[in-house]
Amino acid sequence: MNQLLLRYRARDITDTDIDLIKELISEHYAHGRSYISRQLCEHWQWVQPNGKLKEYAARDLLLRLEEKGFVKLPPRIKPKNNLKRKTYGQTPLFVKKPLDGSVDQYPGLSLYRVENGDQYLWEYLLYHYHYLGLPRLVGEYARHWALIDGQAVACLAWTSAAFKVRDRDRLIGWDAVTRVKRLHFIANNARFLIMPWIGIKSLASKVLALSLKRLNEDWLAAYGHPLYLAETFVDSSRFSGTCYKAANWQPVGHTKGSAKKGNIYQYHGCTKAIFIYPLHRHFQRMLADEQG
Repeated sequence: MNQLLLRYRARDITDTDIDLIKELISEHYAHGRSYISRQLCEHWQWVQPNGKLKEYAARDLLLRLEEKGFVKLPPRIKPKNNLKRKTYGQTPLFVKKPLDGSVDQYPGLSLYRVENGDQYLWEYLLYHYHYLGLPRLVGEYARHWALIDGQAVACLAWTSAAFKVRDRDRLIGWDAVTRVKRLHFIANNARFLIMPWIGIKSLASKVLALSLKRLNEDWLAAYGHPLYLAETFVDSSRFSGTCYKAANWQPVGHTKGSAKKGNIYQYHGCTKAIFIYPLHRHFQRMLADEQG
């Protein structure tokens, strides 16, 4: 009988799994950690909804197993490159013109997907002007920004959905197994920034509407599957969620005040309001039904 050693991303890791991982490490030791991660994904058929290997998850799992003393990984081929975080000290050229009035006065307002050439400016703006800074973009994600006559007025980041949210999960009506299988059909609005020098009335709700209008198209193009629901979490101690309400998002409850760190949840006491926006008329059925 296999002994359960730990649980990682809804996957039970048993002593049999550890034996397999040790064999892969021994066989491919000289090829390095990334290669071993890919081999593990192929053995487990551990793939994302778009068919790509879950290499990041596999690498993270291997590191956790080494920390717990279950395995011994080969030394890094390259030095760890994520120890020094970007500070975005180099200021890019961009327009910083104060704008006010009503959103109806700006017919040139347009929303775009952030291309590689614009990535640094998008990251710079979020890093310096959003109170949470830059989000960590792993897995599936989309980057949008809104421009008026070439000037950036808003930035948005969409990421993979939160793994477990009690009130959201209760609304959808799914169990833990179905949630794991269908979670990729939800996107999370992880960041939304209106530039602090922009005072245009109703701009935020208009930008949200424009972003939602093209979100499904961008997700299909990038990952090969649609989205049925958008979600976001609003810090009630700072904001009331006015722009989400104005854009027809629905409040459905509050988080429990815990955050996932590593493989465990830690209570921090800061609950957030949960807002959802259906991207499909029958989103509950599409999320809960594997035939959907």
